[in-house]
Amino acid sequence: MNSAKRFDMFRMVFSVLIALLISFVIIFFVSDEPVTAIVTLITGPFKSKRSMGNVIESMVPLIFTGTGVCIMFSANQINLATEGGFHLGGLVAAAVALKLGLPAGLSPIVAISLAAVAGAVFCAIPALMKIKTNSPELVSSLMINYISLWLCTFLLMHFLQDPSVGSASYKLPPESELPTLIKGTNIHLGLLIALVVAVFGYVFLYKTRTGYELRLTGENENFARYSGINIVKVILISQMVGGVIAGIGGSVELLSPIYSRFSWVSLLGYGWDAIIICTLAKKNPLYTPLAALFLAYLRTGASIMARYTDVTLEIVQITQGIIILLVVAEQFLSGMKHRMIAREARASLKDEGVA
Repeated sequence: MNSAKRFDMFRMVFSVLIALLISFVIIFFVSDEPVTAIVTLITGPFKSKRSMGNVIESMVPLIFTGTGVCIMFSANQINLATEGGFHLGGLVAAAVALKLGLPAGLSPIVAISLAAVAGAVFCAIPALMKIKTNSPELVSSLMINYISLWLCTFLLMHFLQDPSVGSASYKLPPESELPTLIKGTNIHLGLLIALVVAVFGYVFLYKTRTGYELRLTGENENFARYSGINIVKVILISQMVGGVIAGIGGSVELLSPIYSRFSWVSLLGYGWDAIIICTLAKKNPLYTPLAALFLAYLRTGASIMARYTDVTLEIVQITQGIIILLVVAEQFLSGMKHRMIAREARASLKDEGVA
């Protein structure tokens, strides 16, 4: 591991520690029982099998959307449509489960496959708009998420709704549900699928020619263009692969034991969480499970803390915000980075002189 990577890892850990320390200080100011609150935040998820299960369950959608965003952002395409792609993937999975009546084993495979296609098509729209009209993908993808939300709500209300329960579909058939891996929890097969997707994302970005072209374009688009790389292809592939992963994530989440109906009448926020995961993982899909584990653990601990102490859940949002600010601040610890690189360079020159 070179000095730059070691520094990035150190800065990431240091940023997390600073954010947690500031959060603990805030807890001391706002709580009548700060020590109890902090201990509950840190140790709460370990108190029961169900709590640990909640951590693992919460990881799964974060790994999917985080990996998808890593691929998009690696090509410097700030596409936020993973939020809508995830939502659309859940609706497609519900429609397949309810309308096709496929047998167990086949039903989830078809649902996940069609959700992947839907996610790819959906996330390709901002890419095509950028290619054809030069519209910023950040703006178009942000707006298109609401099209996904209201389209899915319309389809739910007119084709899938169970009149006896209001804004929710009919109950999903048991044939469509992903199997549980650990009894007494909702940890399901989706966890393994998510880990496979994270590994795929790493192999795609770092072990294939297309992945190299994506990363090179993200680093310097003009250089990539003059090197003969097809920028249009890069934009389309990065957005569509990210969309495939987002669609799979939405379908896996809906087909998990956590849900018995499709009832998503608001955006779930996993697309926004993906930006946090991508930032913590430094756009490397291989690190998204660790980033997702950290965020899921922090949120589960905060939820337990909010139930048993006088500190609210908002403390997690403060922690997340501080981490993001420190990680993206290029000048944070920059002096240390320069000294580290200079020291390594002097040592290298000294060794060459000895040789």
